[in-house]
Amino acid sequence: VLENQDLQDSIKPQKVEFHSLNFNTTLHWQPGWAREARDARYFVQYKVYGQSTWQNKDECWGISSHVCDLTQETSDIQEPYYSRVRAALAGVYSNWSLSCRFTPWRETMIGPPVVTVVHSNKSIMVKLQAPRSPYKRKRGSKIPMTNYYDLLYQVFIINNLLDEQHRVLVYEGKDKVIKIQDLRPGVSYCIVAKMYVPMLDHSSAYSSRQCTVL
Repeated sequence: VLENQDLQDSIKPQKVEFHSLNFNTTLHWQPGWAREARDARYFVQYKVYGQSTWQNKDECWGISSHVCDLTQETSDIQEPYYSRVRAALAGVYSNWSLSCRFTPWRETMIGPPVVTVVHSNKSIMVKLQAPRSPYKRKRGSKIPMTNYYDLLYQVFIINNLLDEQHRVLVYEGKDKVIKIQDLRPGVSYCIVAKMYVPMLDHSSAYSSRQCTVL
């Protein structure tokens, strides 16, 4: 019995955490500390905070992976959720390991916008597209993150002549197309952008650089 107890403890999943980007939400965990734990199988359950019964996640029942996609299970984005994972090895089941509480609307990370740059001789036209959620409209298109939050675009310009690391904020607002004027011909400029959520004081990462020479 003691050996079973030891095995139970040593295969118990560690660090059960939600990771979420634009409401694409996965549960991650690490295997137990026993060397044999790498051969364990995992079982995932989830529930809305306050519910008494746990739901099995069928696609993550008896899996060898350390990650489980719960995007559809957490689609009511204002609700707080919990998840839990247990491991099994050689007919022995560990206890459940519980995640922290996770509320998608508060905790999902918002990704950067997609940036397209068109230049003329003294100006740059910047087109911005907000990231999209995994949830779909009836017609099938993915719902943009701007439907869920009051989001602002922040656009920065980098003058490569001066300093590649120095980003200057040139625009903050909701326009999807902006024009940056009075730039110097023959100079290489790069544009990066972020999404900003004033209500939560969150920023996305920077978009990839879009560079052009006027």
